[in-house]
This record gives sequence, C-alpha cells and structure tokens, in this order.
Amino acid sequence: MRVVDVAEFYSPTGGGVRTYIDRKFEAAAQLGHELFVIAPGPHDGFEPRAAGGVIQVRAPRLPFDANYHMFWDAVPVHRQLDVLAPDLVEASSPWRGAGVVASWAGRAPRAMFMHADPVASYPQRWLAPVASPQRIDQLFGWFWSYLRKLAGGFGSVVAGGPWLADRLVGQGVGAVESVPLGIDRGAFSPARRDEALRSSLLAACACPDDAKLVLGVGRFHPEKRWPMVIEAAMRARADAPIGLVLIGDGIDRTRVARAAAGYPHVHILPPIRDRGLLAAHLASADALVHGCESETFGLIPAEAMVSGLPVVGPDRGGFAHLAQPSTSELYRAGDTEAAAAAIRRLLARDPGALKAAAIEAAARVRRDIDHFADLFDHYGSIAAGVRA
Repeated sequence: MRVVDVAEFYSPTGGGVRTYIDRKFEAAAQLGHELFVIAPGPHDGFEPRAAGGVIQVRAPRLPFDANYHMFWDAVPVHRQLDVLAPDLVEASSPWRGAGVVASWAGRAPRAMFMHADPVASYPQRWLAPVASPQRIDQLFGWFWSYLRKLAGGFGSVVAGGPWLADRLVGQGVGAVESVPLGIDRGAFSPARRDEALRSSLLAACACPDDAKLVLGVGRFHPEKRWPMVIEAAMRARADAPIGLVLIGDGIDRTRVARAAAGYPHVHILPPIRDRGLLAAHLASADALVHGCESETFGLIPAEAMVSGLPVVGPDRGGFAHLAQPSTSELYRAGDTEAAAAAIRRLLARDPGALKAAAIEAAARVRRDIDHFADLFDHYGSIAAGVRA
C-alpha cells in the first residue's frame, strides 16, 4: 500500500511530530508499505527515506514559530498527489493541510490523524483560572463545529490514544478511530543506567550524589508548563535534596530560562537527538516530571516508564491513561502546589520497591511497531472498502 502523508507540521527541527514520522518511515519499510510525506518548507526538494521519502513544497514561514512553514497554495500539493497516485492520503493536522487534502480531486480515500487537541492545548490552559474545561469547550464551539464539518471530507479521523478519541466523540466528530501510539521499546531500558552520567548531572545541579535526580524532557513550549515544573520541583526540595535537569529547547526558552535563573539546583540541557544517550539520561534518574495535560499519548512519559523511571504527571490528557499507580503520581493539572506534593509523595516511597515496580511496568508499555501495524491495517481497510 502507498500512503501519502500531507504533514503540515513536519520539520527537520520539529518536535514530536518529526520524531513520530521519522519512525513511521522505518515501520512502513518493515511492514512492506510505501510512505511519502509532503511537507511545507523553505524550498522545493526531495529527501529519500526508507520506503519512500519527504517531498518538500516551498511555502511561507509560520509567523510565530521559525521551525515551521505553512501550506499556502494547494496546487503544488495536488500536483504531487496526482503523480504519486496514493492508495490513501493522510492529513496530519486539522488546519490548512487538511483543507488541501480534502479539496484534492483524486479518488483515493483520506484519513485525518489528530496529533493534538488545540482547545485543550491553548484556551483550556489560558482560561483555566476563570472557567472550567467544559465551559471553555462551549466557548470554542465554533472550533468543534469546524472540525465536525472538516471531518466529513475524510473516511476516518484517527486519534493516537483513548483520551483524545473520547474528546472527539464527545464533541460529535464522526468516524473516530483510536489507534494508541507506542514507543521504540528496544531503544529504552533500565539497563542503560549510567552512574557516572548520574553523578555529572547532579554535580551540574550543585547537588551531592545522594540527592534525587529529577528530569523534565520535551519542547520548550507554553503547553508543556516548564516554569510550573521548575517551581514545583524546587518546592519539593524542602523535604529532600533534588536536582532538576530540563532537556529541550523551543519558542518558550526565554521564559523557561527566566524561571530557572534563581535556582542553582536547576540545570538546562539542549535537546538530545541521540536516542541511546537520551535513554541513558532517563534510566539514570529517579523520576520524570511531566507538565502537559493536552498531549494525545505522552511519548516521553512512556519512554521514561520503559526506562524504569517513575513519573509524576497531570490528571488530564494522554499521560493520565498511561499512569500506573505502582509507579506514578498524578496531580491536578496546572496546579503548582499539587505537583510539588506529588513529587514529594513519589520520592518518599521505598526506592527499591518503586524501582522494581517501574521495571515490571515497563513491559506493559505499547510498542510503536504495534501502533504502526494497526494504523496501516486501518488504512488498508479504508482503501479496500473504497476499491470495493
């Protein structure tokens, strides 16, 4: 089967979507499928990949994030689709890219993959102090109306986990299919623990070797709530010595750096692209603290869990579905003091029992190859139905 993904937010310097699609190329080759990605960029070009390649279409830069460009003219995308003659076309966002896919005159079936919930990521976070999530959904009913209408041009709307699938169904979006994401379990393991690395990270946080090493990993973006994570971890230091290492970068870097500036026990590292090195960081820590309540699945928490690392995270979003009581602590989303209390609770547990439970829980995290096998099977059933 040949799948063409019109990926509005694929960029070589991007975050989770880039990681996901790069792995999707590998899985497509492994499973015997062809995959081509059409993405907006600074110039036209082609980059060969396993099982296909990335077709870059020249497009203007996204005004508020220099990492990305945005589709503007539909004609060059339609021209590429005509040449590729796909068995199925996937749109990786509900914005301009989805409109371009829906307006294509070709006969191939279409699916829309929802990588995020825009209402949960933005207005529910901005307006949390003054309105409930339910009320904010009502205020942004125009978006849900738009999404319901847009979804009518697609044979399937795929959600990467049950939390987002429930959100979409609850707002009346049709043809929703939950295909839970997974991770590359072969890249992450408790066996990657590195005591020398752990000591160096604690030293960078001005902490002794017997302090607790806590990590935060991900894009520096407002929805990740890194300033809240920093404040919560430093409040938890009142009960035990803690060093916090943040790994990432992004448009919110100035605010993150400002939040960390007053704390000598917080150390910021740039993104780690080497998956083996990232796996070693995860396996060498005592806990991961996660702040985002609007993620579809929670790839970083899942990678931490497979590394044998306990996780503290919010009680809404994809992580809340992943969390296991034996290895996780939940807190009220967006609440700094609740997050600090959750960190205290986790670090107060018996370390040996917690580590044993985390290693046992690692085997229950879904593999990404299982996700991609289910996804391509779903797309194959849609294509077969259209051919019939």
